[in-house]
Amino acid sequence: MINTSFIALAVATVMGLGLLATLAGASLLTGAVQFLLLKPKLKVLKSKIGESGFAFSYEWNSVQEPADFYQVKVRLYNPFGKPTQIEATKSFAVKDQSFALDIDLGTSFVNLRRAKGIDKATIQVELLSKDGIVQQFPMKALKFISVINSAEVFAADYEGKLAPSEKAKVYFETHEKTFIADAFSKASDRVLVLPNNPLFATQFAGAGGSAKDAGAGAAAAVNFSISKVWIDPGCIVCDACETIYPEVFEVKADTCIIKPGSPLNDGLRIQEAAEACPVEVIKFTKIA
Repeated sequence: MINTSFIALAVATVMGLGLLATLAGASLLTGAVQFLLLKPKLKVLKSKIGESGFAFSYEWNSVQEPADFYQVKVRLYNPFGKPTQIEATKSFAVKDQSFALDIDLGTSFVNLRRAKGIDKATIQVELLSKDGIVQQFPMKALKFISVINSAEVFAADYEGKLAPSEKAKVYFETHEKTFIADAFSKASDRVLVLPNNPLFATQFAGAGGSAKDAGAGAAAAVNFSISKVWIDPGCIVCDACETIYPEVFEVKADTCIIKPGSPLNDGLRIQEAAEACPVEVIKFTKIA
């Protein structure tokens, strides 16, 4: 009887260990597949710009790993050649999903491609995001130059091959604002008494000062002129500013711009647009 119990216990232990090993193997296999399939990928493409042009694509799962990439750096580490180090940097419009670009890295990139003694040199391509994420892709310098020279697909053509992101664009609903409350309908028997509603100006007269200040709470805001208005980095193209003051603001695909020759004498509307901006990137300076 005792021997039978020991045998049953041993069989159960072996089966349990086998199950654990199977689950561990499946977990490792799943992790390996995700690493290989979802790992960010950089592909060097053919540039239409010339020797200073760097065309590339960057693919990653923007749903699982959201990021806003805005800058690329190409660094040469050439300790046994000349020059020993070169860095070419370029910023671009923020990209929050897989993309392909052809950008001009200027003279630095030309010098990088013409560097001497690069048989032992290393190239590192870096992509930087506004969230502090840095993706690095190191490779041998000779291979990098060879890939650039042999590339056959242009960035504009490769863009159409990229899988669309499942990440939905965020839209912000904005409501029309006014500095003076609208008059209440006389048909209603219920009203909200506010100091900035002209119907109740006399009821708030003198509440905060002398008799000569009567009705001051209901006075309209005094307009002003500005000397400069600009957009800081970080615009999310929500269209709020253009809706409020289309004569000044124009929303593009990736950012907002100030229209040339914009009227700067209606400071209240510019201030209203700045206050409506969800990310607070609209800035202006009043005329003293």
